[in-house]
Amino acid sequence: MYKIIGADGKEYGPITAEVLRQWIAQGRANAQSKVLPEGATEWKTIGELPELAPLLSAPPAPISPPAPISLPPIPRNNSFAVAGLTLGILGLTLGLCCCYGLPFSVPGIICSVIALNQIKNEPAVNQGRNLAITGLILSIVSILLGCLLLVLGVALSTPDMLRRIHRL
Repeated sequence: MYKIIGADGKEYGPITAEVLRQWIAQGRANAQSKVLPEGATEWKTIGELPELAPLLSAPPAPISPPAPISLPPIPRNNSFAVAGLTLGILGLTLGLCCCYGLPFSVPGIICSVIALNQIKNEPAVNQGRNLAITGLILSIVSILLGCLLLVLGVALSTPDMLRRIHRL
């Protein structure tokens, strides 16, 4: 049996030799820790006790490094899908207002097709298939409406042009 003075300066014990060995193995006691063996009158360091000194020279148990944490990739909206949707909305809006939707509709179709291909190839990383499809549809509708408005504009202005021609 032993008594020991802890790192906090308090006296602990009596404890068995086995408990003291565990504390040494755990690093709770070291060669400079003061102990009082049963029946002794003088405090000694653990390193001075022949029965405990071999425990101090034993290499500490190897600590294995923690296993690396592997997280699955977080799927994000594909940026081409968002761009395709935005360009499709702009193309349709400007196409209906002032027939300037074509410069937005063609890039909208291109971005949406690129997005659909990327989402198809890497579905774990990319999402936003519905955004890309919506952008593609809006861009195509914008082009069709632009063509329809152009045809209607020409058709509606033709009688005026014919009247002007006949007046000359």
